[in-house]
Amino acid sequence: MTTIIIIETVSLFIRPIALGVRLTANITAGHLLITIISSAVLNLINIYNTLSLLLTILLILLTLLEIAVACIQAYVFVLLVTLYLQENT
Repeated sequence: MTTIIIIETVSLFIRPIALGVRLTANITAGHLLITIISSAVLNLINIYNTLSLLLTILLILLTLLEIAVACIQAYVFVLLVTLYLQENT
C-alpha cells in the first residue's frame, strides 16, 4: 500500500518537470534552427546573393512557423496544467 502512495507522489512531481522539459526542448529547437539559418545567410550574403535571398525567405517562413508553434505550445501548456490541477483536487 505504501509503495503505491510513493509511486503516485513521484508521478505527481514528475509531470510538471516533464512538461517543462518538453516546452524547453521545443523552444530551443526552433531558436537553434533560426540561428543556424541566419548565420548561413550572413556568411553567404556576399558570395551567393540568390542563395542568401532564398535562405532569407526560408528564415521568414520559419519565424512565422515558430510563432505558430509558440501559440500551440502555450495552449498545450495551459491545457495540461489545467488537467493536472483538476486531477489533484
